Order: sequence, then C-alpha cells, then structure tokens
Amino acid sequence: MTLFQTVTILIALTALGGYLNHRLLHLPPSIGLLAMALVASLILVALGEAGIVDVHRYAGFVPGIDFSDVVFHGLLAFLLFAGALHVDLADLYQVRWSVIVLSTLGTLISTFVIGALFWAVAHWLGYGLSFLYALLFGALISPTDPIAVLGIIRKVGAPKALQTRITGESLFNDGVGAVIFLTILDIATGASTPDIASVSCFFVQETLGGIALGWLLGWMVFRLLRQIDDYQVEVLLSIALCMGSYALADELHLSGPIAVVVAGLFIGNRGWTLAMSEQTREYLGKFWELVDEILNGLLFLLIGLEIVAIRQAGTYFVVGLAGIACVLLGRGISVLIPVRAMGEWISFPSGTVRLLTWGGLRGAISIALVFLLPPGPERELILTVTYIVVIFSILVQGLTFGPLLRRIIPPAPEQ
Repeated sequence: MTLFQTVTILIALTALGGYLNHRLLHLPPSIGLLAMALVASLILVALGEAGIVDVHRYAGFVPGIDFSDVVFHGLLAFLLFAGALHVDLADLYQVRWSVIVLSTLGTLISTFVIGALFWAVAHWLGYGLSFLYALLFGALISPTDPIAVLGIIRKVGAPKALQTRITGESLFNDGVGAVIFLTILDIATGASTPDIASVSCFFVQETLGGIALGWLLGWMVFRLLRQIDDYQVEVLLSIALCMGSYALADELHLSGPIAVVVAGLFIGNRGWTLAMSEQTREYLGKFWELVDEILNGLLFLLIGLEIVAIRQAGTYFVVGLAGIACVLLGRGISVLIPVRAMGEWISFPSGTVRLLTWGGLRGAISIALVFLLPPGPERELILTVTYIVVIFSILVQGLTFGPLLRRIIPPAPEQ
C-alpha cells in the first residue's frame, strides 16, 4: 500500500468518524473518534478470534504505520504550534514558576514514583519486570500529553490560571520526559552509561537550545510579517516557521517540541498584536484551528486503531488496571510535593492538586515513546499497560474532568 493510499484511508475514516460523532454521539471530536476506532478495532479483533472474518489484512495495515515516526516527525509539530498560538504569554508569565517546577521536578518525581510502584505491582502479580524497564514506563507515562490536554481542557470552562498551568505544563514537560526516557533507555539497553554531568549537559542543550532556536526563528518570521499585509503569504510563513523550527531543532539535536512551542508563543503574542492585520488574524486563526481539529481527529483515530498492534491485551489486562492506579498515585504525589513546596510564596486555589492530578491526561506522546522500546516480552507488557492507561486517561478522565471541575469550583451565580 502506498503512502497516498494509507493517508487517504486514514483521512476518510477520520471524516466518517467525525460525521458519525457529530450526528450520534455528540462527544468532544477527539474523544468521539477514539471511542469509535477503539470499539471498531475490538469488534474486528473479536471476529478474527472467532474465525468469522480474516483479520490479517487489516492487522497488517495498522502495525505497518510507524506510530512514533508519525507523531514525532509529522503531527506533533503542527499540533504544538497550533496550541501555542492560543496561549497568552501574560497569563503564562503569571504562573511561570508552577509551570517550570511541575514540568521539570514534577516529571522527575513522577518517573521514579510510578516506576517504583509499577515494579512492585508487576512482581506482586507474577511478572518479572526489571526495575530499569519499570522506570522506562514511569518516564514515558509521566509527561502530560499536550495534544490530549489542549483538545479537552479548553472546552470545559476551567479558570484561566488553572487552564494556563495545565496547558503550559503539558507543552513543556514532554521534552523533560523524553530526555529522562532516552537516558534510562540507553542504560537499560547497554548503549551507554551516562553520568550526572552528561545527562545535565544533554538536558540543558535540548531545553535551552530549543528555547533559543524557537525564539530566534519566531523573531525572524515576526520581522517578515511586519513588512507585508497579505494573509496568504503570512499563513504560509507560519507553516514554514512551524515545520522549519521543528526540523532544524531535530537536525541540531535540540528539542523540536520546545522550539516549535516557543516559536508558536512568539507569533501568537507579539506577531498577533504587532505584525498582523485584522484580516490576517482571522484567516490565520481559522487555518490553524482547522489544522488542529483535523490532525487531532486523525491522531486519536490512530490511537484507537493501535489495539491491533497489541498481542497480549487480555493477558496483561489486570496489570494494566494496576498501572492506572500507579499512574494516578504517582501523578498525585508529583503534583502534591511541588504545590506544597511552592505554597509558601504562591497561592493555589483549593482543589488544585486534585484538578491537576485528574487533568493530567496521557496520550500520543506516551504511545509514541513506548514503540521505541526494543522488542521483547517487557516491551509487550509495557505497551499494553501504556495503551490501557492512555485509553482510561482520555475516555474517563477527559470526559469527567468537567464535572469534577464544576464540583470543586462551582460556577459563579449569574447576576
């Protein structure tokens, strides 16, 4: 099957799923597509197990898609840029310390807490999982996924400060999680034995280098935007900035996600107010909103279809449920410690820990990272558990975050 045929099938399925969700389910678009793809995949797998249909042709189509490559070298740049365009820098600056601490220290705490809990639970259930692989699970599942978060949190009416905290953390902590994951992966596979100095240098290079590159390219495109008033060219420049910042960062061994987020923040704030006409703002905003909706739907459809790539889903189902508990407990601890520590000089509203814990959704980033693990029984176990955690996170946490928010922070009475 050619690349064009593969993309055509995925786009057609996304369009059909979006239509059915709009007419029948009325769920948030991403969640609706994920739910339908998941149900269809489960039905197909069940029919295949019963010998009613030949599932091999379909089963060969989905695993043939390199999920990690699709996410990291395709969809992620566009989705992060589209999300960053709508983040107000002034709001982000007001919660900067909580975002910085949660996306760095919080991710590190979460990695080790979840890893230790999952290692203990796996051994208790009779699975001989090594501690390093348990830490790998903790590292890949700790980052809150910006794609899942941005697609849901904006629609539930969260207070601006809480929305900015969750969104800001999710935009930046994937870079930290990736550094931790790749470092532990090198140790687990024997590729290297990095020390604290080399890991710190790698982290600084990835993070600060990505910030600097994104700011520089954003400033350059901003200067170009100020010199013209042609919405077609300006939209094209924004596309070039999105793709160019991510690709160049990848080539220079910097953090592509952080570079594209910073570039998007620059254009979405300074560029939006100082370099664009009203017509350009309207067209550019609608263009990136459409890109965000289409690619979100496509990505969540892929997540739902990936059930076919899991060989031992039934065998590992119990440990997957235990993994959900480990992740929620680890997330709660990784939020509680920084919030309590920062509470001496930062005022957090009542219920912040519960909302940040339940609103820390997992998604495509975790699944993309798990596919980087070397083949073997430990990979199958972690892949299945990751998938179960992600599905629970998006379907259960995503759909119930709004009611939880309204219960903890009741809406102000109408005047």
